[in-house]
Amino acid sequence: MKTVSKAHGGKTSLELARLLSHAALEKKAADLLILDVRVISSIADYFVIMSGRSVRHVQGLAEAVDQAMSRKRIKRANAEGYEEGLWILLDYHDVVVHIFYQESRPLFDLEGLWHDAPRLPVSAGKENS
Repeated sequence: MKTVSKAHGGKTSLELARLLSHAALEKKAADLLILDVRVISSIADYFVIMSGRSVRHVQGLAEAVDQAMSRKRIKRANAEGYEEGLWILLDYHDVVVHIFYQESRPLFDLEGLWHDAPRLPVSAGKENS
């Protein structure tokens, strides 16, 4: 497993995905899963996919994830979809976060599109390092 850039504190991309996941779960993200796309995509190592109950909740999840990463001095490369709040994409280089409004998620069906990607547990404990 490769290590994320020095800007990410030497964390592996899986550690980063789990850190992002815990930040979202603290804000009540629904149906969160981590897809391991290392073998089947050159886009990223992991996708973190989750749902929010409303547009505002989706935006709040994106803010919470971004704030948690900022506190760790981890900066995202890009963000898209914040204004609409139906599908927000946060790009942390090796980890891409997809936050869907729960009614929009089935329309895009990322889990189906990436059905060959193994699903990984978020892990029981909170990531603090």
